Amino acid sequence: MERGVEWNFEPTLDRIAALMDVLGSPQHSYPVIHVAGTNGKSSTTRMIETILRERNLRVGRFTSPHLISMRERICLDGAPLSEERFVEVYEDIAPYLEMIDAQGRRLSFFETLTAMAFAAFADAPVDVAVIETGMGGSFDATNVADGAVAVITPISLDHVDYLGPDIATIAGEKAGIIKPGATAILAQQELPAAEVLMRKAAEAGATVAREGLEFGVLGRELAVGGQLLHLKSLKETYEEVLLPLYGAHQASNAACALAAVEALSVGDEPLDPELVRQAFLQVRSPGRLEVVRRGPTVLVDAAHNPGGMQATLEAVHESFGFAKLIGVVAMFADKDVRGILELLEPMMDEIVVTRNSSPRSMDVDELAVLAEEIFGPDRVRRVGRLDEAIDMGIGLADEAGEFGGAGVLITGSVVTAGDARLLLKAGEAT
Repeated sequence: MERGVEWNFEPTLDRIAALMDVLGSPQHSYPVIHVAGTNGKSSTTRMIETILRERNLRVGRFTSPHLISMRERICLDGAPLSEERFVEVYEDIAPYLEMIDAQGRRLSFFETLTAMAFAAFADAPVDVAVIETGMGGSFDATNVADGAVAVITPISLDHVDYLGPDIATIAGEKAGIIKPGATAILAQQELPAAEVLMRKAAEAGATVAREGLEFGVLGRELAVGGQLLHLKSLKETYEEVLLPLYGAHQASNAACALAAVEALSVGDEPLDPELVRQAFLQVRSPGRLEVVRRGPTVLVDAAHNPGGMQATLEAVHESFGFAKLIGVVAMFADKDVRGILELLEPMMDEIVVTRNSSPRSMDVDELAVLAEEIFGPDRVRRVGRLDEAIDMGIGLADEAGEFGGAGVLITGSVVTAGDARLLLKAGEAT
């Protein structure tokens, strides 16, 4: 049944709340760790899930958007629902969807998927659900759950048409997931966001733990395939934690994830340090500065706003140190395209602009005009199809020859990252 497009956002919980009521409130049948923020939500959610699973708990994970298959969004025991189970869960809730629709309150695409996740997790049943917001917080469909732990990852400008024109307003919307009596795990934030989050947490009577104060990254160093972390958490200090992901932002995500799991645990006992090490060894975050090919090195990254792109570029510089970097970029027209291109310009020798498979993708010629303003016409190539753009990017990197040290960064959108992973046969994004 047609449910519209995902990016049509109407700020209300009325429809999803009505649906949850007739389904018997499945979202209240297990403890929830709820994750909001602008950047790092999916990676942090995956890390939380991995630690919980290492503790032999049954975990449901809900993330968005997906890279390749919609089934990636609803995971049980670390794996997407099977095609059969995905259809079965939809068919189970379909009569109730129609009941709410008939009242003139038609449920959206995202609300439907959210309801499916809550129902699937209750049916499993899971010990814990880790739920990532879609957009915002207060009026996000996932907010019908009451998170025992609310995690707020770094907030920056994104979705300004829906969430507000400045960081303080956006932070107020995302703070809506902090429920009375919960524990709020706050990543390091810009001051306007931090002030709003602290005020909202106080109003909710929540316990607050802040990165850099109650927990954080005490040290990190580069390691083969990632980084070695020294983490201070709420109950313990964890040494020599190998995280197979790149960048300071992923280290911060790891600290937040660890604090969230500790906050959910009853009592003062810390986690077993060896369990923590084993969990982080297994962490994967597809499409987040992911190496999908070597010779030349091809990286895929889903960054789509200036905050995310800044973190990505710092990680590329720190972890790879390419002598030459080629960008393959496709972006949505409603994003801060100029802001992102301006961040890319000092890092990239050449840029190949293209489009991804979404109807929201910016027209290649429009993107090229903007890119030429910032990079100069000699450093910009335009290619109508992503597959051909990737081939061109790899070819330009190959031209660096034996002195190599060349890399390709395919970025600009979650859809771009997903399309590229599919084209480069990077495997299922589990």
